[in-house]
Amino acid sequence: MARIKILIVDDSALVRSLMTEILSADPALEVVGCAPDPLVARDRIKQLKPDVLTLDVEMPRMDGLTFLENLMRLHPLPVLMVSSLTETGADVTLQALELGAVDFVTKPKLDVSAGLNAYAELLREKVRALGRVRPRSVAHSAPRLVRRPYRTTDRIIAIGASTGGTEAIRAVLEQMPADAPAIVITQHIPAAFSGPFAARLDRSSAMSVCEAADGQQILPGHAYVAPGDRHLLIVRSGARYVCRLSDGPPQNRHRPSVEAMFDSLAAHAGANVVATILTGMGEDGARGLLTLREAGARTFAQDEASSVVWGMPGAAFRLGACERVVPLDAMAQALLDALE
Repeated sequence: MARIKILIVDDSALVRSLMTEILSADPALEVVGCAPDPLVARDRIKQLKPDVLTLDVEMPRMDGLTFLENLMRLHPLPVLMVSSLTETGADVTLQALELGAVDFVTKPKLDVSAGLNAYAELLREKVRALGRVRPRSVAHSAPRLVRRPYRTTDRIIAIGASTGGTEAIRAVLEQMPADAPAIVITQHIPAAFSGPFAARLDRSSAMSVCEAADGQQILPGHAYVAPGDRHLLIVRSGARYVCRLSDGPPQNRHRPSVEAMFDSLAAHAGANVVATILTGMGEDGARGLLTLREAGARTFAQDEASSVVWGMPGAAFRLGACERVVPLDAMAQALLDALE
C-alpha cells in the first residue's frame, strides 16, 4: 500500500523537524517536504502533490485562514491544523474547521519538544485518518429550521462526535428551532476550545448554547456542550434533569467521553432520550449508544457518505446500536421526528 505523503507547513524550524521525526517513524507515512510559510507551501504543493497538509494556524507572510480558504477552493486537500492552546488559537482553529480543515492538534506552549513527543501517536493517528479522507467542498446555505410543536419538556436529544464533529454539530443545531427539546453534546475537544466552540454554536443556532456547568438545570430550547477535559453526565434530580461534570478517568482514551454521557443518559433518562453519533475517529460512544437503545431510547448514526471519518458512527452501526444511519443534512429532522 502506498504511503501517505505529508507536507508540513510551520514557521518554526524546531516544530518542522520534530513533526518530521514523529511522522516518519510510522512506516505508513512519508514526509515529502516542509514549508516555513504559505507562499512556499503553495509552490511545494504543486511540486510534491502531498496527500495531507499540516498547517500552523499562526503563519507569517500570509494569513493562515486566507491561505486555507484559497487552498480549499483551488486545490482541496485534507488539512490538519496545528494550533496553540489559547483562546485566540481556539477561535482561529474553529474558523479553519469551518473553512474546510478536517481536524487539529494543539501545540504545547512550553517545552515544545517534550510536548509534541508526548502525543506523537495521536499525531500519527490523526494523519493516518486524514490520509483516508476525501476533501469536501464547503457550502454555507441558509439553515432550514424544522418547526413543530412540542408537548413535553422531559425529552433530551444527545449528540456525540469527534473528528469533523465541530462542523457536523453546527449543521445539526442550525436546523433546530428555538423551542427544540434540550440537547446535550459531547465533542472531543481540549479544555481551551470548548468555551469558544459553544459560543460559536450559540451565534449560529436559534437555540441558546453554552458550555455545561456542574449542577446546571437542563431546559428545553438550550444546548449544553461538555467542557474540554471533563465528562458531561446527566442525572435526574426530582422532576428535573441536571448536568454533572466529572473528572473521572478517560473512557476510550477520551475525556470528555461520549460513552460516559450516553451511559448516564441510559441510567437516568432511558426512553426519554433521542441520541446520535456523528462523524469521528475511533469507537467512543458506540457501546453507550447500544446501551441507550436497549434502555428504550431512539438511536441514530451519521451515514458514511456524509461523515469526515466513519469510525464512531461505523462502530455503532456494526454493533447494531443505531436503528438507522442518516445523512448529516437530514439528521435534525430525524431527531425531531423521533420525539413524537
